[in-house]
Amino acid sequence: MDDEQADCMDGLTVEGCTRCPALVDSRSRIVDGVGPADADVLFVGEAPGAQEDAEGEPFVGRSGSVLDEQLRTVGLERDAIRITNCVRCRPPENRDPSTEELANCRGYLEAEIERVDPDVIVTLGKVPGEHLLGRSVAVTKETGTVEEIRVGEAATPYRVLLCLHPAATLYDRSQESAFAETIREAAALAGVSPSDEGGQSRLGEY
Repeated sequence: MDDEQADCMDGLTVEGCTRCPALVDSRSRIVDGVGPADADVLFVGEAPGAQEDAEGEPFVGRSGSVLDEQLRTVGLERDAIRITNCVRCRPPENRDPSTEELANCRGYLEAEIERVDPDVIVTLGKVPGEHLLGRSVAVTKETGTVEEIRVGEAATPYRVLLCLHPAATLYDRSQESAFAETIREAAALAGVSPSDEGGQSRLGEY
């Protein structure tokens, strides 16, 4: 058993990781992904911010509210999807995670992807898009683009849907329609229609 397996036995929960000294000093806790372990849609952000670090859950606060509202619009609820981050510990002063920090946490993210086995992975922002695709991403221009990646020993590739970060719509209202359309596409890829009764997810039917 290697150190990574010891830190993440179930593929979802990381305990006691000390690989990134700066993040160990900055965090108050490790922020694992939340949501069903068999969700059809997996959202991937960059790293926890101050509020996420305080509450122990990804995408809370204003950005989380934007995401939740759009999810409901397309027939999904927060408890029907899974959401996680490339890096599970808050970087100091909310800076971008370094290349080394992303690499240190990559195995945990891949283990989570394999464990959840989603129909679609939605990357929220530039950093997670580049991290999973392994290339430069112009997220404003490429939002809504679908590519495929292979993770671990998976027999079939996973679909990755590039998406703007929800915060982009707070800073630039002109991005709202592109964000909304991409979330709508994510729901469609998972087999969910906005016309579903009551606006609730019906992922279990597909």
